[in-house]
Amino acid sequence: MFEPKIKIRRELYARLAKLAETRGYSSTDEFVLHILDQAAREEDESLSEEQVRERLKGLGYLK
Repeated sequence: MFEPKIKIRRELYARLAKLAETRGYSSTDEFVLHILDQAAREEDESLSEEQVRERLKGLGYLK
């Protein structure tokens, strides 16, 4: 089955491979997929300004 592929610079791939290894991922692909999945979720879960203010208040940054 066809799998989508993306191109990245070799230098970036080398940095990602090193991070994947130090963070205990089984492969660079697994690490990159995890990062992309997190980024997509963050976009899906974008907060309103009021929600951000409430979170900052809860953390003690705003009164």
